[in-house]
This record gives sequence, structure tokens and C-alpha cells, in this order.
Amino acid sequence: MERAHPSAQNLYRLLMGPAAVTPDKPAVVQADENGVLEAISYRRLDLMARDYAAVLDGLGLDVGDRVVVEADTSAPAVAMLLACSVLGLPFIPVSPQTPDTRLRSILRTVEPALHARADGLDHRERAAAVGSARFGLGGLVVEQPPVRKDRRRRDVLATDPAYIIFTSGSTGRPKGVVMSHRAIVTFLRAMLDDGLAGPGDRVASTSPLQFDFALFGIGVALSSGATLVPVRREDLASPRRMIGFLRDAQVTQVHGVPSLWRPVLRHDPDLLAELEHLRSVVFAGEEFPTPELRRLQETLPSARLVNGYGATESMAASFTEVPHPLPAGQERLSIGHAHAGAEMTLVDEHGQVVTEPGLTGEIYLRSPALFTGYWDDPEATDAVLVPDPVEPRLGQRVLRTGDVARLGADGELYFLGRSDYQVQIHGNRVELGEIEGTLTRFPAVTAAAATLVPRAGGHVLVAAVVLDGARTQLDVGEALEFCARELPSYMVPRSIRTVPELPLTTNGKVDRALLTQELAAPRRTPAARQATNA
Repeated sequence: MERAHPSAQNLYRLLMGPAAVTPDKPAVVQADENGVLEAISYRRLDLMARDYAAVLDGLGLDVGDRVVVEADTSAPAVAMLLACSVLGLPFIPVSPQTPDTRLRSILRTVEPALHARADGLDHRERAAAVGSARFGLGGLVVEQPPVRKDRRRRDVLATDPAYIIFTSGSTGRPKGVVMSHRAIVTFLRAMLDDGLAGPGDRVASTSPLQFDFALFGIGVALSSGATLVPVRREDLASPRRMIGFLRDAQVTQVHGVPSLWRPVLRHDPDLLAELEHLRSVVFAGEEFPTPELRRLQETLPSARLVNGYGATESMAASFTEVPHPLPAGQERLSIGHAHAGAEMTLVDEHGQVVTEPGLTGEIYLRSPALFTGYWDDPEATDAVLVPDPVEPRLGQRVLRTGDVARLGADGELYFLGRSDYQVQIHGNRVELGEIEGTLTRFPAVTAAAATLVPRAGGHVLVAAVVLDGARTQLDVGEALEFCARELPSYMVPRSIRTVPELPLTTNGKVDRALLTQELAAPRRTPAARQATNA
């Protein structure tokens, strides 16, 4: 059954290393179907992974055959990912909440040998040509075996793909990020060097399994000998239930997008006092509005807050501790320097490396932990894996991130926004993130997003803001005057609209397409809404 080459860097070997040292220690603490906490030891998780791998090996799957794993984060889901790693089967994690249309698109694109689903999930219509299986604490049961074929490979090598994460693509087709065992193991060892988590931690994972932030939590927790604590979707839906679960599970570190904390900060911040074991919060995926960040520091005064930056194509690039307290005049967080073994370089629009503090450029990441490429899309791969701008003749490839940053006095970077969130206004290039950061400095505004919306004769800049609850209305005139004082005239929004929440994608980022659609629609008066509902 064991097909991973003994000398290879393999995800299974790294994550199950603690099983030989602390076999009886909890590897995963999770809630059962009744919400009761249960602990799965490293020994039991390893045995589960090996049992799953034995079943998979009996199906005749070859190194490189893909397996779609549909599940929420749980001990059986982790065991399934580990089993695939042993056999060199790239896993494609998807969430049970993934829409049928998107799932079908992924299945068509990646042509998996097997679609494995966690026990208890609602029925889905499966692809006829794909094998199917179910897995849980009781084992892995094959419902329909995949079509058998001759095996062409014997050993699992470090350069073989470990997983494929599908993200949204600019063409509307999901884009598969292929990550090798060597890349992800190298990254996780860098996290060990940086000391992000340790054996005494209980690491709460809040992201859906299909997002790299979930894999990050699994990898950081298990590789460091810590305990992974998956938080159920139903517990995340309620601030009181979420905090209660984190408290009862004695969580010491929480991973999540900044918007994870918004409901409890707005509606019941006193609950956070119950998290007496919490020592650190790692956030990533979007900027943390500084008003909310300050409130989180105030309500969790002993917790270390860590700002994670990076892309799926490299898992992450940096983790920077937030100053505590955040200085009064600081409105933009540093993303610091790259993690151990990697380096971030700024390159300006002329292709020159930025060396002068205060200037901006696009971030290029030099790292041994970069993705292999996009699945079946060499053109898109070549657009982001590019020759090193410092010395292209060496043949080294680096990741062109598409992120814009400013160089700090000590070589640290300050993230300004995506280059594709850059817009042209009256011939001027504008970063929407700068406008949004300005708006969050206005009293009572906790979050903001800006976009261009169509108007007769062109486009105008419009913003949406979320208030902290202290005010029920925004003085738009005062807010616009504030922007006029802080920004060049061409960057001042034409209008500002108050919304209960910013629209978010499934991974907690601002859904800019939906925001543009909502802000482009004329705002109805109460009378018009009443007439519509009549």
C-alpha cells in the first residue's frame, strides 16, 4: 500500500510525523452530530488514513489519478486527504455547499477517477463516468468503482501533485491551482521555522475545505503536532454558538477571514471575554478594516493578531504580527517580509525593481513553494510564473502576484490592493483600496468597498459602507467632505450608500461584481418598496 518514495517530501509523511512521537495526543477535536466534542488521536487518524489508502489502492488507481473529496473539514476528511497523499492521488477538495453547476464544471475539467463524499451529505447526481465512494469514521465504502486501467507509475515523488484547488477564473471557468508535494511540504516547514503554531496549540479552522485557508489550518496544526479544531458551518452562523464552541474546545489559535469577527464585534463583543485560552488570531484573504481590528484588540487584549498575506498559488507569502496596540495614526497594515525561505520583491510598471521607500510596485514572490501551474491552462500559467525580473537569464521562475504594495523604510511591504482592482478615473489610475481605507477612518464606518458603476456617458465612482451600530444613518455630506479632504478630487466617490453588510463571496471576500450590480441599481424609496410588496 505504501507507495510514497522513502526519500520524497510527501504531505502524508509530514503531517503524520507526530503519530510516531505522540500517538495518543488528540490530532482533531470536533463536534459530533449532536454537537458533543470528540477527540481523534494521531494514532487513530493515521490508522483511518491507512485504511482508506488500502481501499483506494485496491481500486487500481495510478499515481496522478485525481480524487474529488466533497466534505466539510473533519477527521475523516483529513484522513481522506492523507490517504490520497500516500498513493500519489491529487485530491480536489470541494465543499458540500458548492453549487451543482460549479461542481459539474470541476468534474468535467479535471476528469477525476473517483468522487468521494463524506457520510451524511445530501444526494447529488454524480457523473456517470466517475467512480463514487462514501467515507466516515466507519471507513471508506466504494459505491461504484472507477474504470480500471494499467498502472504506469510506481513511486510517488516530491514533484508529483498533492492537490488541485479550484478558484474563480476571469473567463468564468474555474481555474485549478496545482500544488506539488514538495511545494506544500516546503511551505509548511517554513511555518514550523516561523513558529506560527506549536504542539500546545489547538487550532480552529473556519474556512470551507475547498479553500486553501482550510488546507493551511490542517497543515499548520498537524505538522507542528498541535490539535486541529474544525468549526461547523452551523456554529459559525451564530456569534454566540461560535464563541461557545471555541471556548468549550479550549481553542488557542483561530484561523479565518476578517469578516468572521464582524458579527460578534457588532452585536455581542462581551462574548469574546469567554475565550480565556485564545492566544493568537491569524487572519487572511482580505484587508481587516482598522476600526474593527482595533475593537478586536480591545476585546482580546492578550491575543496576538497575525496578518497573513498570499495567494493560492503559493498558499501564503507572509505572516506579520499586528502592533499591539495598533498606533493611532496607522491605517494600513504591514505585510512585512516573506516567510522563511521566500522573498518578496516590488517591480514598477517599467519592469524595474523598487528600492526607494515610499514607492509602489507589483509584488513578485520568489519561493520554492510555488504552484506547478494551472490545470490544463499553460497560457494562464505563463502569465503569472514569469522569469525573475532581477536576472531573467538564470531561468528561475517567480510568481507575479498582481498585488500592489508600497515599500516601507525597513524593506517591509504595505499591501495597497489588487492590480485588477485598479481603475481609471479621468485618466488617473486609482486603487480602490485606498478609497476604502479612507472611508473606514470616518466615524462609525467599520467597512467600506468602492467600485465603478455605469452612468450615462461613462462610469462614476460609488462606495458602500457598513456602520458600527452606534449610528443608524450616515451623514453623506460630511463623509464626502471628509473624502475631499483626504483624497485627490478624482478619487472622491460620487455617492456613498449605507448597507447592512457588504456582499461577500463564499470565502468571505467582497463580491465586487455583486456590489457593482447593487450600487448601479437606483435606490428605491420606502413608498416604492411598499408598492412593490403590495
